[in-house]
Amino acid sequence: MLTKQEATEQVNRLYRILQYRGQEATEFKEFYQGVQPLAFASKEWKNFNSSRYKGFTDNWCEVVVNAASERIAVQGFKLPSSTGSRQSKREKSLYDSWLINEQDSWSAQGFLDAMISRRSFALVWGDPNGEPIITWRDARQAIVWYDAETNRRRKYGMVIWDDLDANKEFVTLYDSDYVYKFQRARVFAGFTGLALPETVLSSLSFDGGWVMDEEASGVNHLGVVPLVEFPNRPVLGTGPLSEIQGVIPMQNAINLLWAYLFNAADYASMPARVIMGQSPPKIPILDAYGAKNGERDIDEEKLTQGRMLWLTGQNTTIGQFDSSKLDVFTETIEHAIGHIAAQTRTPPHYLVSNQGMSNLSESAIMAAEAGLVQKVTQAKEFFTPRVRDVFELIAIQKGDDKMAQEARLGEVKWKDSESRSEAQKADAMVKDISSGYPFEYLLEKQGHSPAEITRIMDMKTAEMQRNMAAGIGDLLNASVPPPVNKTVAA
Repeated sequence: MLTKQEATEQVNRLYRILQYRGQEATEFKEFYQGVQPLAFASKEWKNFNSSRYKGFTDNWCEVVVNAASERIAVQGFKLPSSTGSRQSKREKSLYDSWLINEQDSWSAQGFLDAMISRRSFALVWGDPNGEPIITWRDARQAIVWYDAETNRRRKYGMVIWDDLDANKEFVTLYDSDYVYKFQRARVFAGFTGLALPETVLSSLSFDGGWVMDEEASGVNHLGVVPLVEFPNRPVLGTGPLSEIQGVIPMQNAINLLWAYLFNAADYASMPARVIMGQSPPKIPILDAYGAKNGERDIDEEKLTQGRMLWLTGQNTTIGQFDSSKLDVFTETIEHAIGHIAAQTRTPPHYLVSNQGMSNLSESAIMAAEAGLVQKVTQAKEFFTPRVRDVFELIAIQKGDDKMAQEARLGEVKWKDSESRSEAQKADAMVKDISSGYPFEYLLEKQGHSPAEITRIMDMKTAEMQRNMAAGIGDLLNASVPPPVNKTVAA
């Protein structure tokens, strides 16, 4: 058990790391939601036009993330001791807890958030001898600290949240033996103070104002850190990746090109005026009584913005103002979108509706989606051990230590990463049946969950029994000779 001072030091240390991660996660979330500031424009252009196009975005960040996250979903969980593809009672008990906690919905949000913000977190808790309670936290609300030797075992977990009604902020620090509760007055504005200026944050970082609630703190009845981190495609020595981070520079370029296009279209749609042989007008300067006491030149920038050109020479000649060519911008934007597709392995037909991307055959679509399928498969490889950790915690909370040990080696049943038509699936299944594969295995291969396989096999068994009973009835009826009609001749 940590002392009060040691626990406070850990909270402050982890909170400082969370401040940095939270600012980055907020930026990624804003880009995903389409809240994107105009970047890369020159200072002169910004002075005239930045406010005009404020709020417009051509948001491709959302498409890139959704293309992968839509293919990730947990459909079941198998224990090593289970035989066959059907769901055993123990597996049903585990997965029922998953469904009772609405994890078919919340886990989808957690996986999506991990792809946006590099990581997300699942917390498994509950009263001793009570049902498991599973909640998800984003990268601004939670952090897991690992031991230095393996960089894999969870040493500490910390969750932070604020309560507007109580006007307080709360922190819970977990280790394998104890739960430490902290609180403080809600002195920050905004979401847990993460948007506060760095100068203010640094001034509070030495102690943070956190006060331990010793009465609320207590023993960790699970015996392990109950917070699980879900990293998105981590790189060794670097950490998890955000699917948005690499898209942001190109997204900024696309938004700027659209602003340039609108600006050019604005000028091309209205005629420019040329005034020759006359000096630009003067603006009178009036005193407090309205009397004229001087003149000043009109602002040349306003003349330019008003599409007006003033030529004062009598012998001045001008040429024609040609209309702007807007296709230059659209071609460049299409190239930029193509770069996003290639860099993120997003299928081109997800991003472009023309350019030969319509009416694709099934085989062409599968080939175009091969890169995305591999990226999703890789993400599942990193999520799978963490899903095992969650099911292990569920079993511990249920008080079944043997099931918890098995869950560490369990098999996660994921949604099929490939998008295949019913015709393709049926054709593949017919060929596999002819090759001698068991029907139950083929159901698993088709992507059915263990619960669905159990239901289908029960229906299949009942159907076979009905057919067998009907066949036996037909045989019995055929073996009985028809009655002889004995007619006495007159």
